Formats: sequence, C-alpha cells, structure tokens
Amino acid sequence: ECEQDAQARFTGRVLGTPNMREGKLTRLNAWLAERGTPLAEWHSTAYSDSMNDLPLLEKVDTPVATNPDDTLRALAAQRGWKILDLWKHD
Repeated sequence: ECEQDAQARFTGRVLGTPNMREGKLTRLNAWLAERGTPLAEWHSTAYSDSMNDLPLLEKVDTPVATNPDDTLRALAAQRGWKILDLWKHD
C-alpha cells in the first residue's frame, strides 16, 4: 500500500511489508496465520522469474522457475527445480 501525506499526496514510501523478496513470504505466512493454517499444512507451488522470490521458492513444496532470469535458471537447474519456458525472448 502506498503511503500518503496529510494532503493525500503520495510520498513514494510503502506502508507495511513490501510484497517482494522476504516480504512476499512474510505476507503469505501472515495471511495464512489469519486463517489458522501454516504453509506446512498445504501442498504448495510457487512460480517465479527472478531471484527476488528465492525466499518463497525455498519454502514451498514445488518451486518452478518460470521464464527465469539467468541467475534463477542456473540455481533451479542446480537444485533440480522445474524450469518452465513459456516463451523465448530475443
């Protein structure tokens, strides 16, 4: 959520935990906690194209590197994760 000042102008800052990197996992765990169920109770799959989502990919049952950047592609191959290429970029 975007922060606003007293005049309702956007400040450029984010309220709460940003939904990226470790924050994505933090927010998912908080959402699940509100529902009384931890991630470990679910069969979970996460799809990502970049290392930004590594904390989440490392916690799910089935991580899938989808059109991954070079760094994530190399890591996924090393760890034996599925790599899904939906299209090729030039």
